Amino acid sequence: MGGKRVLENYFNLKEQGTSVRTEVIAGITTFLTMSYIIFVNPEILSSTGMDRNAVFVATCLAAALGSLIMALVAKWPIGMAPGMGLNAFFAFTVVGAMGFSWQQALGCVFISGVIFVVLTVTGVRSWLVAGIPHSMRSAVAAGIGLFLAIIALKSSGLVVGNEATLVAMGDVTQTGPLLAILGFFIIAALDGLKVRGAILIGILIITALSMALGVSQFGGVVSMPPSIAPTFFQLDIVGALHGGLVHVILVFVLVEVFDATGTLIGVAKRAGLIEEGKPNRLGRALLADSTAIVAGSVLGTSSTTAYVESASGVQAGGRTGLTALVVAVLFLAALFFSPLAGAVPVYATAPALLYVACLMLRELVDVEWGDVTEAAPAALTALMMPFTYSIANGLAFGFISYAVLKAITGQPGKVHPATWLVAALFVIRFAFFA
Repeated sequence: MGGKRVLENYFNLKEQGTSVRTEVIAGITTFLTMSYIIFVNPEILSSTGMDRNAVFVATCLAAALGSLIMALVAKWPIGMAPGMGLNAFFAFTVVGAMGFSWQQALGCVFISGVIFVVLTVTGVRSWLVAGIPHSMRSAVAAGIGLFLAIIALKSSGLVVGNEATLVAMGDVTQTGPLLAILGFFIIAALDGLKVRGAILIGILIITALSMALGVSQFGGVVSMPPSIAPTFFQLDIVGALHGGLVHVILVFVLVEVFDATGTLIGVAKRAGLIEEGKPNRLGRALLADSTAIVAGSVLGTSSTTAYVESASGVQAGGRTGLTALVVAVLFLAALFFSPLAGAVPVYATAPALLYVACLMLRELVDVEWGDVTEAAPAALTALMMPFTYSIANGLAFGFISYAVLKAITGQPGKVHPATWLVAALFVIRFAFFA
């Protein structure tokens, strides 16, 4: 009873109209909806040469630490973990396409995190967010979704390269692609039926089927956590200051600003934590998520961010940091499931990526399609990310075209200084670091 009273007092549960039981259920709900990252993040980052088991541990620890900071500092019911999209940018663009080492990429994450903390503390982060056009924010989310989709389709064998047409349909009669298709339908159907943890359940079902069919090997379920040494403190900060990586740091910062801030405000509004004219803990929440990025890079994972899946916990009644505390504890418990994580094949994680991509494409409805100076830059942003295999290029085309189109149509005054600044930085990037 003493522990329960301590929790009630620290998180002001009665004042928020909730209880320990409600918060625990909300925390479990949030964890189930976002825990797919435990399997997906190691799959993506290990493609760079990073040790898969170490990334698994880093993912769990970064999620636990980020959620713990959110719980104790901001006292908001929001779970944190390495973000989808930025992990793909880290692996497939910075390391895969640009040829930098994963240690340098981690250095970029660290530096972007430090910049993010400074921007948050000084209030520049709020200025940047206020200045980014609404259509562009929606397009960035949709573009990252398309980028994730092409990665999922390629890794599962559903789409293959073709010299004549660039891409073509893969052999969908093979076991792997069939498993990926089945996984997508399972996840979508379960989510449509409002089943908690639909993505996680889909991953586990396809993993079990792949083991039964001999596609992957069963290595057990529970064991002591593997070593984090292969990724812990392996970031190359000096190497990250290489000229060609300056714009990479810019992209990390920009996407972190859009993604994390939008998620925090959106989920907090749904929970009734931000009300006009009343004090709130948004400043602390913003600081919590920015410091989590720095910690995650030291552990050995891509940018940690607030998860929109936290809305599921809010829907279940979560209103305080106790929800996030439960999420943190469950991510720590997940450390003991590394054998299961190691047995998850790409055919189980690809449909999860593809489904997340489908959800992100919903953002396109918020683009002002009736205004070509809003619609064209938004479309370019979303299209250039998958077609150039780079989130950075999508952002660059979008911001530059937005500023140029507004200027030549006699509307330069409608462009916020923050947008002019970002566009100028990308022009400099093309001029000197292309």
